Amino acid sequence: MIRQTLGIIPLVRNRSFQIAVFLWLVLSLSAGVLTRHGVPLNVPALNRMNPMFAVAFSSIAIAVLLAEMGIVLFLTRGRPSPELDQRAPDRAIAKKETWSLCIYILIIMIIGHYLGQYFFGEGIAMHLNGSVVGATRVQSPLEVWTWAAYNGILLALIPYIVFRCRGYSHQALNLKSVNLKNDCLVIAVVLLISCLLDLAGPNIFQFSAHQQVAGGLLSFIINMAGTDLPIMVLIYSILLPRYVKLTSPVTGFLLGAVSYPIMHLFESWTRYGSVSDSIVSLLFVFLTFFPPGLMKSFLTIRTGNAWVHLWAFHAISPHVTVDTRLLVHDFHIQ
Repeated sequence: MIRQTLGIIPLVRNRSFQIAVFLWLVLSLSAGVLTRHGVPLNVPALNRMNPMFAVAFSSIAIAVLLAEMGIVLFLTRGRPSPELDQRAPDRAIAKKETWSLCIYILIIMIIGHYLGQYFFGEGIAMHLNGSVVGATRVQSPLEVWTWAAYNGILLALIPYIVFRCRGYSHQALNLKSVNLKNDCLVIAVVLLISCLLDLAGPNIFQFSAHQQVAGGLLSFIINMAGTDLPIMVLIYSILLPRYVKLTSPVTGFLLGAVSYPIMHLFESWTRYGSVSDSIVSLLFVFLTFFPPGLMKSFLTIRTGNAWVHLWAFHAISPHVTVDTRLLVHDFHIQ
């Protein structure tokens, strides 16, 4: 049912999809107007661009990802679509679990933000300072390990244990493949495309062999704990089946995509000191993270396996191919 619903014609006619397109256009136009003289945020990657191109880049990214989704649909054309709503409990329990988990996430994010500011001068976010967009400061190894432990334990390990104790199997949590061979094919193709695109900017191959190995392994481990597993467990293991249960496949897919930027509201480059800064920060959080959220949500809703998005579109690319540079500098790897 999901594959047919996410087909081109049914998707274009879907009300949730139409609303999402309208909101994206409003968001993009608003960002273009507010930042026509420059982006007032400390984001190295954006500050190197023309302001209008910085806004348009997100729509370009969506176009590229839509092409990748088409490739994934072709690769998975012979397999049935997973019915994620059947993996969620009845509506009343699903609604209660969804709201409870969202409140828990918000509390942990807010506490982490202020704890990080108190101890390190910068809040604990879902990404390390400079992830993908370029660093604005060098972090201490203690700060990096604290970030990984805080997010890994509170936003991945504890929610996973709680829902396992509530009786949910790995398949109910989208953590078990029903077609391992095809999942591996999807991972290999999407990962290859992602890695090739990463070569266009700063990447791991610009370092020495020792920095590539030591920094790459460290980046893989730290980002796995600090962002990869929390995102997978919270959004694509637990929330996504409940979104589909409570709404519809398309709406659930879009909610899974929107949840990704919401998890990044406190990135190191966001500013909430004034109304104007807050609006621009929110706009660019969604411009930056909604496109990859679409891909992560799509990969999970098409395969029924949250591990697919983690290996194909998160853990290696960009957190090893691109973010190794952060760990090389933070840990002074020579």
